[in-house]
Amino acid sequence: MTERDETQVTSTSTGAIALSDGTIFLGRGCGAVGSVVGELCFNTAMTGYQEILTDPSYAGQLILFTFPHIGNVGANTQDLEFSSPPAERGARAAIFRDPITPPSSWRAEDHFDAWLTRQGIIGLSGVDTRALTRRIRTEGMPKAAIAHAPDGKIDLDALVAAAAAFEGLENADLAAGVTAPGQYGHDEQLWTISGGFAALGKETYHVVVVDFGVKKNILRNLSQVGARATVVGPDVTLEMLMALKPDGVVLSNGPGDPAATYKRAGSLIEGLVESGLPILGICLGHQLLALSLGATTMKMPQGHHGANHPVQDLATGKVEIVSMNHGFTVDPASLPAGVEESHRSLFDGTNSGLKVAGKPIISVQHHPEASPGPQDSFYLFRRFADLMDGGGRT
Repeated sequence: MTERDETQVTSTSTGAIALSDGTIFLGRGCGAVGSVVGELCFNTAMTGYQEILTDPSYAGQLILFTFPHIGNVGANTQDLEFSSPPAERGARAAIFRDPITPPSSWRAEDHFDAWLTRQGIIGLSGVDTRALTRRIRTEGMPKAAIAHAPDGKIDLDALVAAAAAFEGLENADLAAGVTAPGQYGHDEQLWTISGGFAALGKETYHVVVVDFGVKKNILRNLSQVGARATVVGPDVTLEMLMALKPDGVVLSNGPGDPAATYKRAGSLIEGLVESGLPILGICLGHQLLALSLGATTMKMPQGHHGANHPVQDLATGKVEIVSMNHGFTVDPASLPAGVEESHRSLFDGTNSGLKVAGKPIISVQHHPEASPGPQDSFYLFRRFADLMDGGGRT
């Protein structure tokens, strides 16, 4: 953290992050050169950084990694979570405590720093990530601006001003910027060490995925239970979607304020609820489904970002460790009659799942596709398949 006496600083520091209140952290820039603004959040995962940074749900955010050593897995062309060109860049920047470490994995194809540069993601190391994390925990996710200047010339006043001018994520329909422009199919299964990504064999179901920024591993998990996926944008009409004759519908993950996205996609989701089709909502899709059922959503101070969050399945009592990435949540006090809480975060008691009495509808706030892991929640795709079989109505 630094106090500044002049507008422009030239020093051994080649990077900086400024918060909207004027607080500045200097460090070493890496990855792409330039500056960008966003909402600063922290992620507690110890690995899976490539999957995290390509998750479209992080659009508009700067990610602070609490784990100090990032880069040892390197980068490759397989651990990417975006599913379409508009969603190729999820997070805008990444912050680390230590410099990026060299790759030390048989799957590595490149150095992580080089990958960040190609992706257009600004990186910053050498900052007190613990101090930043504690600040977020006590004061919430701040608006911030980050810069990487190899010559060390950084206009700190301009950086603070940019952070203060950032509009934030509330009322932002960021999903509009990370969805595919057209319809496409997917039949690739989960990665295995022996065969990589195998193609879907026997097709048991046809699922339409409404894309709000869908992650690849969601599509792969659907294939794993025998479902061929057709991915459509959220601006599709109900008639067009029904003409595809799906056995079920998935409302995908995505970024931004669910209330803003609902203004554009609400009528479609309401129609799907009334259609009687089995529905699985994930992350933003879970929030949008809740809104269509009459519940409300709200902004969280810190959000949930990490691969080590305990969630309880209230039907079985089972506690699972899951991946989470969300800054908004469903208000459980707003759930109408017939809509029941199915999962709950054991960190703070916030809602992590819903089911609808008498309808084949389930949804979860966390990421059951687990990329990065753990894989405790893969069973939810089997539960969704049971709904499509007609034997799992809640």
